[in-house]
Amino acid sequence: MAQTARAPVRFLLTFDDGPAAAVNDNPTVHILEVLAQKHIKAVFFTQTRAWHGGGTDMGRWLIRREFSEGHVIGLHSATTFHSNHRFMSREQLDQTMQLGIADLQAETGVVPKLVRPPFWAYDADTLASYHAHGLQMLLTDLNANDGKIYGINFSWHKRSNMLKHLAETRERWAAGHMPAVDGYTPVVVTFHDVNPYTSRHIEEYIDILLDVARELEVPLAAQPFYDNHDEAERAALAATISSPEAKPRLPGLWNWLWQ
Repeated sequence: MAQTARAPVRFLLTFDDGPAAAVNDNPTVHILEVLAQKHIKAVFFTQTRAWHGGGTDMGRWLIRREFSEGHVIGLHSATTFHSNHRFMSREQLDQTMQLGIADLQAETGVVPKLVRPPFWAYDADTLASYHAHGLQMLLTDLNANDGKIYGINFSWHKRSNMLKHLAETRERWAAGHMPAVDGYTPVVVTFHDVNPYTSRHIEEYIDILLDVARELEVPLAAQPFYDNHDEAERAALAATISSPEAKPRLPGLWNWLWQ
């Protein structure tokens, strides 16, 4: 029997932990500039009350800018620090969901639809809270492993890391285990926009994605990155995890810890 043709791939870029609060050399600002130059729309999972980010005037301005430039705005946390949702009581988590949704609606005028748990940590209770507040959880297919923001945060393995992750994702794509939406298969890629190293090298990362896709003979769409807000949001929603019974592979050490 002939193999069913799979929908070509589009990369859905996502960014965690932002926005950054720096007035000068702001890494989130630089990433936004590069995305604008390349006509790419991304998903930003924001920390709306972070003391060094979304909780500042600069952070709130950047959330508004991200939205005004056509990016999808999701919720990462609404706490002062990068708090683990699994370690909160249901009451505490519900409260932070309500605060985060209200924060984003105040800045964008739109109720967010997407959430990504800090540390990739979720369980049945966290999913129930997300769903009770109209939020769908998006994880990732590829991860830049750039979550170490301060200190020594450079990477010698940018290309080999993406090659490994895309090779694993290609197997799921070829087996028909990935959703298609609008005629394409979204492949979710995660970065951290508050990481200065990532910000300085985001153009290189984009080129690496195209390069490893060619090496692995992954068929890409004519426009390999999402360039429209609504299409990016539909792609993200199609790739969300809705059941605690699903056990997708999490990035790095987090898979061992949580799965």
